[in-house]
Amino acid sequence: MTHQHVEIRPGAYADSVALLQVSRDVAATPGVAAAQVAMATELNVEVLQGMGFTLPPAGANDMVVALRLEDESALPAALAAVDAALAAARKGSSGGEVAAPPRTTASALRRAGADLALVSVPGASALVEAMDALDAGVDVMIFSDNVPVEQELAMKRIARDRGLLVMGPDCGTAVVGGVGLGFANTVTPGRVGIVAASGTGCQQVLALLDAAGVGVAAALGVGGRDLSAAIGGISTRTALDRLDADPSVEHVVVVSKPPAAEVAAAVEKYAADLGTPVRFALLGAGQPDLTTQTEALLGDLGVAVPAWPVWGSPAAPAGGSALRGLFVGGTLCDEAMLLAAESLGPIRSNIPLSPELALDASLVADGHVMIDFGDDGLTRGRAHPMIDPTLRLEHLAKVAADPETAVILMDVVLGHGAQDDPAAELAPAIAAARAARDLPVVVACVGTSSDPQGLSRQAEALAAAGAEVHLSNAAATRRAIALTHVTAGGAR
Repeated sequence: MTHQHVEIRPGAYADSVALLQVSRDVAATPGVAAAQVAMATELNVEVLQGMGFTLPPAGANDMVVALRLEDESALPAALAAVDAALAAARKGSSGGEVAAPPRTTASALRRAGADLALVSVPGASALVEAMDALDAGVDVMIFSDNVPVEQELAMKRIARDRGLLVMGPDCGTAVVGGVGLGFANTVTPGRVGIVAASGTGCQQVLALLDAAGVGVAAALGVGGRDLSAAIGGISTRTALDRLDADPSVEHVVVVSKPPAAEVAAAVEKYAADLGTPVRFALLGAGQPDLTTQTEALLGDLGVAVPAWPVWGSPAAPAGGSALRGLFVGGTLCDEAMLLAAESLGPIRSNIPLSPELALDASLVADGHVMIDFGDDGLTRGRAHPMIDPTLRLEHLAKVAADPETAVILMDVVLGHGAQDDPAAELAPAIAAARAARDLPVVVACVGTSSDPQGLSRQAEALAAAGAEVHLSNAAATRRAIALTHVTAGGAR
């Protein structure tokens, strides 16, 4: 029988990212079934209660240590692990104590002399920190999600009027001054500039360009809503101006999940007056996929299109009739749905192409289903699935056990900020999914050879588990569609 232990540590503040690592370290302790160490904010309390913990009264400045143990005898070792992990989190890289952190964004900017602020706080608090940065006269990248759209619009209008750039909210990827920010891949400097209203879409283009030997001067993320009707492409225009003024940039590509048609048309008209050629890779019904647009960009650059790599033997048909997609990248999920819908028909999703195809909270439905586990609704109070794959791995086991499932399509996104070794957890899960029946699993592994995880190492591990692995998400999707037709009795 499991044992639950919850304690409150008043005034024991620690950064949320540090506490995420503390929780993971403690959860790996023998005898610990689950561990959550977090500040007792309203959101974290809600998450802890959802995990089944009963909490005593606590305030936002208090730390909660919540443990689920296999046996009560494991408690002393678990608490010792908590203390050790917290102590390690407070140490600097040299082993000494870290200097007291600045208490405001403005004071941090004054201390560092920076010209860009990265905001990564709960969405409800992002406006205050971003405005602090804009008032200090610097650009801001907002990694935070769940920021109200009216706040985004207000920030971007202010930034535009001051000649500043707001990247985000929910800007997951950027390359600025040769430095990758957020979930960024390791690429060489080059002559291409990217404006991205999409994080994983940007990473797909980065990975394909890298495989073709083409470097990137900058990748400016603008947030997934920037080309919506509500925002109107404010940051996209500013980012285009920045890249147009950069003499190292010879070609620009704008990458986006499906935009508002009128906004896309207006931005394309704006770009036509710039001195730097701009190619638009905007997903949508009947539009070219990101791989096709990247290949066209290579043609613009006079670079031969390589054969995009594939690892693993072809997956074998196994019966069933439904394609099930489990994604960590929203744009990769969008791209897969657009391609699959042309051939297979309606796709149910938590980010559906049309409202009537929306999934309920169970994320389960008959027929073809694709889920974006990185959507705001599934990351509230938990880490992004590129960091913590738990929710997706649980769902992988469910869809593998469903006899209606014909093919499983997944993505793995590498780069700084993502899991150190995603294949270490995903490969055994894929092998287990294929153990009961010869279930085809197709994976898009988006990354570069210089990423810390190693593209080939990850792809080879997934292939060894029985998956067919592609660098191109579009190619992986087309392969999954073809296999679904075979298993459903259709033509290849």
